Amino acid sequence: MNLRVELGRLTLRNPVLVASGTFGYVREMAAFVRLARLGGVIPKTVTYRPRAGNPTPRTVETASGLLNAIGLDNDGIDHFRSHHLPYLRTVGTAVIANIAGEDEDQFVAMAESLGGEPGLAAIELNVSCPNVSHGLDLGVDVRAVERVVRRVRGACPLPVIAKLTPNVTDIVAIAGAAGEGGADAVSLVNTFRGMAVNWKARRPILANDVGGLSGPAIKPLALRMVWDVARAFPALAVIGIGGIANANDALEFLVAGARAVQVGTATFYDPAAADRLLDDLPRLLGETGVDDVNQVIGTLRSNREPA
Repeated sequence: MNLRVELGRLTLRNPVLVASGTFGYVREMAAFVRLARLGGVIPKTVTYRPRAGNPTPRTVETASGLLNAIGLDNDGIDHFRSHHLPYLRTVGTAVIANIAGEDEDQFVAMAESLGGEPGLAAIELNVSCPNVSHGLDLGVDVRAVERVVRRVRGACPLPVIAKLTPNVTDIVAIAGAAGEGGADAVSLVNTFRGMAVNWKARRPILANDVGGLSGPAIKPLALRMVWDVARAFPALAVIGIGGIANANDALEFLVAGARAVQVGTATFYDPAAADRLLDDLPRLLGETGVDDVNQVIGTLRSNREPA
């Protein structure tokens, strides 16, 4: 079974990645997942300077997902380079660094810095975090997305992935802007803004009031956005994110046009979810007579199209 996929300049041994923010800095998960089997790992977002993140409580479970308002808590890019990168170089699979800047210049400076580091396969730009302000949410602006991707592409030799927010009027336009800027791929989607309420206290449960919703609740929405973008821009690689917990979920995104997927919230309740998905993916493909995962990517057809 051939599981190798290509996302622009980035080649992965298989289409299964783990989503930034749900897998720590990877070493935390080494006891649960055979890391070298994965198509790649994406450590949690790194910012230019250390960030304390939002006050607690930062997470709350909902009936069909998870609300989080972590606020990109991290120790900054210098600590990432000196402390986390040496370990990440040993995991045996593609490492994709996820970065977020408070403005475009910070995105460019971080990408340029990491572009000279050995052991990284790509850069994922977090232009879509719903729980912070300033330049970290520039993903709602078509021109800003195109500009920051273009500037990063010019400053960094690594493949560039833009992680996009679903909290926009037209996700297709935003994805198109990322492609125009030179993105090798777009990750669809980050979390949806939502909230949970303690009605007796007359207060939101999250200290930040609102947070980002992930998990099974957003899967139908994410699937629709992946399908829309993949149909609009067939040459632009799409990475599907949103409620992916098993191989069937992954294959739904792949046939909808994603060339890879990221397992996120499922890792919290099943740390080995990505590993188990990889066990099942070749079997399910083989049962349908497929011997190359690329044979199913983008094969979804509308019921309104002729057979």
